Amino acid sequence: MLLAAIEAGGTKFALGLLESRGDGASLEAAPAIIETARIPTGYPDETVRAVADWFAGAFGRYGRAERLGVASFGPLSGRFGQASWGKLGPTPKPGWAGFDLPGELRSRLGLDPAVDTDVNAAALAEGLWGASRGLSDHVYVTVGTGVGGGVVSNGKLLHGAGHPETGHVPVPREPGDGYPGRCPFHGCCLEGMASGPAVAERWGAPAESLPPDHPAWDLEARYLASGFVPLVLALATERIVLGGGLGSAPGLAERVRVRLAERLAGYAPRLDEPGAMDAFVVPPGLGGHAGLLGAAALALGAE
Repeated sequence: MLLAAIEAGGTKFALGLLESRGDGASLEAAPAIIETARIPTGYPDETVRAVADWFAGAFGRYGRAERLGVASFGPLSGRFGQASWGKLGPTPKPGWAGFDLPGELRSRLGLDPAVDTDVNAAALAEGLWGASRGLSDHVYVTVGTGVGGGVVSNGKLLHGAGHPETGHVPVPREPGDGYPGRCPFHGCCLEGMASGPAVAERWGAPAESLPPDHPAWDLEARYLASGFVPLVLALATERIVLGGGLGSAPGLAERVRVRLAERLAGYAPRLDEPGAMDAFVVPPGLGGHAGLLGAAALALGAE
């Protein structure tokens, strides 16, 4: 079965044509990636037009996909399973607030999309085929242009009145840090203090250009650790997968483990056991394909 998958990000859209392995809609093995592409995220109409053009070419080369999965940046408005689900909520991305992404894709591609947030989709894929395989409670956190988290609880993606917004939890300001925060809504929330744009604005250079001994990395780890405390205490999650362009920076996960242990101060005894923290904050098992594979999983009916 051919699957069309879209990871719709605030900076770029990752597109893929995949083939489900095994018997039809089986989730036992990750779908095989046949071809992928990336297009920059511009204004909605031009972006969706470029998406449709690429898939038209891919369908011509390999055959038409039977299903479509979309892992979208958020926030998404409405409630999961309702007709309004999947439209973009309030976002600083120009032109996207209120945009009906599922409706436009349905119109242009002739496929009814299965939609969830990009981080929920990545959490789903990591639980099925990646670093959280075999766990019933885990979280995927991406740190890049924004900060977000997808939550799997008791083996199912967590959906409430909306979807989890782990990137917008308030975090305590670190001593001596006068940076006001990048988030236009909350200022000093996890995304406002620890996203890629926040790092670049605070230090005057993009994170990837900063040397390993730069103080930015310890500050980043401190903010991420503060943001992770609710995931440990309120969700009692078994694992946090730390991904995204900034989240995957060399050495960052190790720093976060140290700072998270300090924040917990022995109150989560299960994480004080030897090696427990090393297995608790881990890199993605699916690398940069977690979101795209998650979109394919949505297309196959996983949730």
